[in-house]
Amino acid sequence: MPEYRWPEIGTTSLIGKRINRVDGPEKVTGRAKYTYDLKRPGMLYGKMLRCPHAHARILSIDTSEAEKLSGVAAVHIVQEPGTEIQWAGDDVVAVAAVTEQITEDAIRRIKVEYEKLPHLVREEDLAKAGDRVKPFTEQVTGDPDQAFQAADTVVVEGEYGLPVVTHCCLEVHGQVAEWEGDRVTIYPSIQGVERVAGQYAQALGVPASNVRTLMQYVGGGFGSKVAADRWGTACAQLAKKAGKPVRLMLERKEDQEVAGNRPSDFARIKLAATRDGTITAWQSESWGTGGPGGGGSPPIPYIWQIPNQRKIHSAIATNCGPARAWRAPNHPQACYLTMCPIDDLAAKLNMDPLDLVVKNVSLLGPRAELYRQELAKAAELMEWKKNWHPRGDRSPGPMKRGMGLSLHTWGGGGHSSECQVSIHPDGSVEVSLCTQDIGTGTRTVLTIVTAETLGLPVEAIRLNIGDNRLPPSGNSGGSTTVGGVSSSTRRAALNALEQLFLTVAPSLGVSPEQLEAVGGQIRVKGDPTKSLSWKQATAKLGVASIKEMGKQPGPQPNPGELTSSGVGGVQMADVSVDVETGVVKVNKIVAVQDCGLIIDMKTAESQVYGALIMGICYSLMEERVMDQLTGRMLNANMEFYKLAGLADIGELVVHMWTDPEQQRRGVIGLGEPPVISPGAVIANAVASAIGVRVPYLPLTPPRVLAALEKGGMV
Repeated sequence: MPEYRWPEIGTTSLIGKRINRVDGPEKVTGRAKYTYDLKRPGMLYGKMLRCPHAHARILSIDTSEAEKLSGVAAVHIVQEPGTEIQWAGDDVVAVAAVTEQITEDAIRRIKVEYEKLPHLVREEDLAKAGDRVKPFTEQVTGDPDQAFQAADTVVVEGEYGLPVVTHCCLEVHGQVAEWEGDRVTIYPSIQGVERVAGQYAQALGVPASNVRTLMQYVGGGFGSKVAADRWGTACAQLAKKAGKPVRLMLERKEDQEVAGNRPSDFARIKLAATRDGTITAWQSESWGTGGPGGGGSPPIPYIWQIPNQRKIHSAIATNCGPARAWRAPNHPQACYLTMCPIDDLAAKLNMDPLDLVVKNVSLLGPRAELYRQELAKAAELMEWKKNWHPRGDRSPGPMKRGMGLSLHTWGGGGHSSECQVSIHPDGSVEVSLCTQDIGTGTRTVLTIVTAETLGLPVEAIRLNIGDNRLPPSGNSGGSTTVGGVSSSTRRAALNALEQLFLTVAPSLGVSPEQLEAVGGQIRVKGDPTKSLSWKQATAKLGVASIKEMGKQPGPQPNPGELTSSGVGGVQMADVSVDVETGVVKVNKIVAVQDCGLIIDMKTAESQVYGALIMGICYSLMEERVMDQLTGRMLNANMEFYKLAGLADIGELVVHMWTDPEQQRRGVIGLGEPPVISPGAVIANAVASAIGVRVPYLPLTPPRVLAALEKGGMV
């Protein structure tokens, strides 16, 4: 059995380098086909009739007029009379017809009677939530009362909050379903090709072996595309009834309303420190919503192990589309609710917030020293000590400038994964596993790992993914993918290489353990004159291919430590605020990020750039707006649900922390952590610029101007 370890530091030709995405040409030329692009022979078009009420009971459904319409092939009732609907836009009836226009006409002919019930769709005011409030048990650590009352204590109090935001995937949710007898093939836009197959099987009442899921490209997910969903199984039901393939893709409005969101969180927070800046106590009352289920509690105070704490959280059940995992679930909220009060405490103490954080770095747990080093690097890249000023830019003119900082953490351990690597006699190499590339560069990582292990160029590797008939390899979510799939692929490639060595060794007159694969050759270690080209070596296989499996058991420690978990990261932001208009402009964000061994530096940096852009969006623009009267989302579109454009981004500086200790930790996921800090870091920079806290995200001009009216820079 080979030794399952990554190559020694400094010996790699591909791992850790800047490698272009292997699927880049397909994407930029349009050859890459997404679910939305699929057109199967005879395909029908499906759509949903959705409930217009935020809370209602279905009394009756009459689909007879829709069924009579020429061109309608199938109608499927998703929720029967008697069902209680919990949010506006929920699925009621699905229809498939030969054109989208006929499907829409049919939807309008369906008659549904509802009993309207009381609803709640706004959670910002805890006092107005009534019996929808579900308080958690109060948690107390140490003696917060005594800490707050100590003589040498400085206390800050404030209210902070983040609204619900939606996922805004470039490709909306949906799928194409196609039956052949009692077997169904689903082409979903999904983050879990393997997992969703079982969900379809259960919902459709067929054996799991009768469901095949295929997907090569997905236009974003961010945590929202992890389930078959009712619209997915309804699509399959329509296809079964019609005897033809059906495509059902959500409209943008539907996607915004019901296909997932990040929960809100609001909090009243009190924080204390001694006059020399030693943080001593925390108290918080927080609340938020993730829809009908209420939602979980944010992990506050985030990262900081403050000795004296009192906190209570209340989940508010609202009649809104339910929450789904949104890139680093609960962490952006917790980070914002923690780092903003700490920044306010620094202002009250007349301290540089960097000095306050460094002074209390011992409260950051086992990663404290790494945070200290990352803060120093970020400060160098931002020129923090040169440019920082006490809260409130006193320079003349309406443009005020300020800086803020934040830090974050995440797990990122690899999920369980199986991979098969095949070496064929003609020299070709295939890698097969049921994973998916949701845009993060999974294809590129897998080809790099295989090519590095076998001593080949990336172009020599053929990759098979996106098919649930391949070896199982889990969802793409929680930053678990790259650690899991790279580890199983490394194991499989090493196993296959060992078998090739066994075959080739007699020809070179040495034992298999004396061989290595380098530069397209199988050669004797220490004597490159004794070698065979890759194709010469594989030709000795005769007619039999090598097919070897590699298994990564999951995030738990394993021999060789190919993957581990636990990352940190530090960010700093420089912003300008126009105090006459309230417009916030991001000038620069510096992100210093660790994530263990980096397989491809280029795609790793790209992950951080994308996270920062997403962070600018939710910091300055994104907010779901609900109308309490109608219970509907008012901005379920791309006109009034704003996202950042190129001119809104500013300069982004990414520094990947790659010291030898990090590289020895193995591969750790990177998707989540860099999206956590932007809300806090930008909000703190705005407070630095205008001299007053804007308590709620997004930092829109009206909110900035309202804060200025309360005493900021004018």
